[in-house]
Amino acid sequence: MDKALLRGMGVAVVTPFTQNFEVDYNALKKIIHHLLNGGVDYLVALGTTAEISTLTEAEKQKIINCFVNEVDNKIPLIIGIGGNSTQAVIQQVKVFEQFKYDAILSVSPYYNRPSQQAIFHHYKAIANATTKPIILYNVPARTGSNIDATTTLKLAETFKNIIGVKEASANLNQIMQIIANKPSGFLVISGDDALTIPIIAAGGDGLISVVANAFPKDWVAIVNQALQQNFNTANPIYYKYLNVLEGIYREGNPTGVKCVLNQLGLCDNVLRLPLIAASEGLKEDLNRLVKLL
Repeated sequence: MDKALLRGMGVAVVTPFTQNFEVDYNALKKIIHHLLNGGVDYLVALGTTAEISTLTEAEKQKIINCFVNEVDNKIPLIIGIGGNSTQAVIQQVKVFEQFKYDAILSVSPYYNRPSQQAIFHHYKAIANATTKPIILYNVPARTGSNIDATTTLKLAETFKNIIGVKEASANLNQIMQIIANKPSGFLVISGDDALTIPIIAAGGDGLISVVANAFPKDWVAIVNQALQQNFNTANPIYYKYLNVLEGIYREGNPTGVKCVLNQLGLCDNVLRLPLIAASEGLKEDLNRLVKLL
């Protein structure tokens, strides 16, 4: 695929559940079309925001099929395939070959806390097992280990199908080191809504967003205007979301954004354990903040 199609606004889509904690495919379709109508550049299915660790293998496949059918090649579709067993990740890559999607977002191994050399060999094995484009996903707060800039750059230089990194380390120095030294065309994508503008201003290529599940049009405008260096236009839209972002992440992800999606009538406010729905206090705060937008 053309990597340039992933320069812009992506969304890590939630998995809606019914009151019986079953995947709500009708609500998922509604959210997908809400995002398509909002003008997003691409979608990410089965990411962290999708509560992937609570989904069965059968549910994952049915969810991918839903995305493939609803997106219908209108925009690129990325599938989250990661884990702390390299062999299991490779096996899932093989299973998902039956579906038509454009790239893989693969989170760094969690819980094991591998060395930098081990992280390199993990991604080497995945890159050698597929021809699909791969985007690295660095989120140390969840995985317990960081992908250093030197490791990201080595992977980018060594494997042609490793095409970018979703950086959610909140380490701007590390992110700028990657941007400054990356091969031409390697994508550096913000994985943190709050750092979108600083990362793009430093030379980044866009955002994979959580908050845009609810407000795609505004966040498409923020990202696209920032990519055009029109910060006088992007900043005022961004700043009106500052307090909303704090609320959305206060009790974890996707707790906050599902609360807002429920307020917007897009899905039930239901999460699977070990996550729970937003507290009454957070619901009140988010309802008030969203009304101020």
